[in-house]
Amino acid sequence: MQPWHIWIIAAIIFFIIEIFTPGFVLACLGIGCLVSGLAAIFNFNFQVQVLVFSITTLIVFFGIRPFILKYLFKTSATIETNVDALIGKIGRVSVKIDPGSNTGRVIVEGDDWRAVSVDDNSIEAGTKVIILKVTGTKLLVKKADSEN
Repeated sequence: MQPWHIWIIAAIIFFIIEIFTPGFVLACLGIGCLVSGLAAIFNFNFQVQVLVFSITTLIVFFGIRPFILKYLFKTSATIETNVDALIGKIGRVSVKIDPGSNTGRVIVEGDDWRAVSVDDNSIEAGTKVIILKVTGTKLLVKKADSEN
């Protein structure tokens, strides 16, 4: 097996592993391996190949990687998922929220949740509420400003 074969195989391995890891770090090593494989094809000795690998990897890591991360991995606004997506939603009280007896249920987007009023006031069934927080399986709610 020729030395350039080893460099190319290492590059392929780095690129495959990069698919499963974020950050474009292993791809930088893979590019360094490709360039070192090119140096091996031209019969440079091993020390030169390692030097080419090191320099190329550093150039790609510090020179190209920041641009790749900036333009290809743009960050977007955080998308709330699961119960975090309920915060700020409007629900309708299905069972009266009574702080004294610790009862109350709210239907939000078709799901029925236990609910507690944040201001310790009773909220009648049928009233629209805003979800402020989710703690465990309970929603902390307050009356919505408008009764639409």
